[in-house]
Amino acid sequence: MPVLPGAEPFRHEGGEVGILLCHGFTGSPQSLRPWAEYLAERGLTVSLPLLPGHGTRWEDMQLTGWQDWYAEVDRALRALRERSAQVFVAGLSMGSALALRLAAKHGDAVTGVVVVNPANKVHGLSAHALPVARHFVRTTKGIASDIAREGSAELGYDRVPLHSAHSLKTFFRLVDGELPQVTQPLLLLRSQQDHVVPPADSARILSRVSSTDVTEILLEQSYHVATLDHDADRIFEESFAFFGRLAPSVGKEGTAAGG
Repeated sequence: MPVLPGAEPFRHEGGEVGILLCHGFTGSPQSLRPWAEYLAERGLTVSLPLLPGHGTRWEDMQLTGWQDWYAEVDRALRALRERSAQVFVAGLSMGSALALRLAAKHGDAVTGVVVVNPANKVHGLSAHALPVARHFVRTTKGIASDIAREGSAELGYDRVPLHSAHSLKTFFRLVDGELPQVTQPLLLLRSQQDHVVPPADSARILSRVSSTDVTEILLEQSYHVATLDHDADRIFEESFAFFGRLAPSVGKEGTAAGG
């Protein structure tokens, strides 16, 4: 299946600092593209891959699971490491869980982590029914485009395949057990009002990571997809400042040409 217009992966060759951005469950690189472009314009090398099963149609996604999604970002991280002096990982929602697992698994090879409205658990009564229900019901309603800003929309599926949701639940449990292995500096940004992920997920992550350099920022004007919402500029600016604090070469290489 062809990739939906706007859902294409993004790659920019910039300076010696690399940033890996991970999009969310049933979403696409479109939700993080403005962030990727902001960082690229400031001279950073940026990788924003398209996760398998995403960016086409939900029928493709139901054939994939967390192992496929994680393998893709793991490959992207290894490619960044080959050409970058320092590498950071960042993500939105499930993308945050992918980023946190990369940090736990790759240790010192990852300089720092940025998570936006990080997801840690599949919530609600339906979560308990997933192991059985997925064999009888193919999909449930979508979660895309929880955005306060009028006129802004997320390119994501309008249905959630239950096989994929069950795999996501398994993945969250796995990552939760690995959070104590996360020792890198952590920047967590979360929306005060989020209709997809409750604040308990952020609290759980903050309580379980071993990072000592931790910053939490509350986004007061955005919903779940904050990277496309009123607080997007703040996310971009705070993350760039975070990268610059930990990688002194950031901002000193000038604007890189190309895209």
